[in-house]
Amino acid sequence: MLTSLKNNSLLVATATIIGLVIGVIDMVFGRVLILVSDFRDNHLVWTLPFLALAGLLSVWLYQRFGDEAGKGMGLVFEVGHDERDSIPKVLIPLIMVATWLTHLFGGSAGREGVAVQIGATVSHWFGKRIPLENNSRIFLVTGMAAGFAGLFQIPLAATFFALEVLVVGELAFSALLPVLIASLVASQTSYALGLEKFAVPVSAHLDLSPVVIGKLLLLGLCFGLVGNLFAASLVWTKKQAYAFFKNPYWRIAAISLCLTVLLFLLGQGRYTGLGTNLISDSLLGGKIYPWDWCLKLVLTVLTLAAGFQGGEVTPLFAVGASLGAVLAGLFNLPVALAAGLGYVSVFGSATNTLLAPILLGGEVFGFANTPYFVIVVIAAFLFSHKHTIYALQKR
Repeated sequence: MLTSLKNNSLLVATATIIGLVIGVIDMVFGRVLILVSDFRDNHLVWTLPFLALAGLLSVWLYQRFGDEAGKGMGLVFEVGHDERDSIPKVLIPLIMVATWLTHLFGGSAGREGVAVQIGATVSHWFGKRIPLENNSRIFLVTGMAAGFAGLFQIPLAATFFALEVLVVGELAFSALLPVLIASLVASQTSYALGLEKFAVPVSAHLDLSPVVIGKLLLLGLCFGLVGNLFAASLVWTKKQAYAFFKNPYWRIAAISLCLTVLLFLLGQGRYTGLGTNLISDSLLGGKIYPWDWCLKLVLTVLTLAAGFQGGEVTPLFAVGASLGAVLAGLFNLPVALAAGLGYVSVFGSATNTLLAPILLGGEVFGFANTPYFVIVVIAAFLFSHKHTIYALQKR
């Protein structure tokens, strides 16, 4: 018993330190990302034409200073599955700089992959120095959650995302205590240092009649289909791009030139960056076009297949929210609620996670809406077991 108490105390102390460190890094990364995104939006005609050059610079940085770090989330999953025992520390500055370049020059990408990789790298370094049995996976999952929580300030969703994402249908409960603590600390740290949390309270009072439940189940099916479509399209497009362009410089240059034209012609920058503009418009009554979700999906897939750094989750939020806003009228549901349901369910479908998107809905839109999130997310999850955005995710 004394040994268990000592181990838990060590885990709690280390998780607190990990949360503090990752919270600070997330704050720096997130604040700079906001600045470069604002600069791009205000100077689009001067930044977007240089997207290809930004891509070439990113490839050069990785090949010059840490080619192995280019595997990104693949490294995290390999460590999680005991297929390797190290993550190069150079991954942290490389992925931060490369992601800033992606967003500064208009690439359509996310940011959560960066935060998760940063967190995993930091915590895995700590884990190498803590004398605990089976600590490699525990510390890896702890860092993944802290990275996600520190950037989005959703500690509960981040906790269960990290616990369930490595292996579908399996929860790494042995890591629950340090994961939760690190998530809470990272979230509070980044918030205290000035990184704002995105939250939109949604007030919806639906009578869960058989008709309404049927509508929610159908919505979940639609969101599950689109989450699968995103994941399958990403895998297929990457495979085709890598087969056609063996050289990474040619690959990113050629696709970037096409992206530059498409991103400018299709909405004059409407689909650049994270997609937070689409999320805000979907939830707050802005203008959403029926094709917004589809174009955001396609342009994000092309950006990531080209080799740009970033992530998939925030674009998934944008795809889901804009699709939900479009479907709200067809299902006669409140627009903000349908957008919120899409926000969480497309993410859950594409990542093969169940508890994380439900908790995400509560933390972002209010826990009073939990029954609606449960129904829609379960429907999307049951449809989504075939495809995932994480190539090394196990079942």
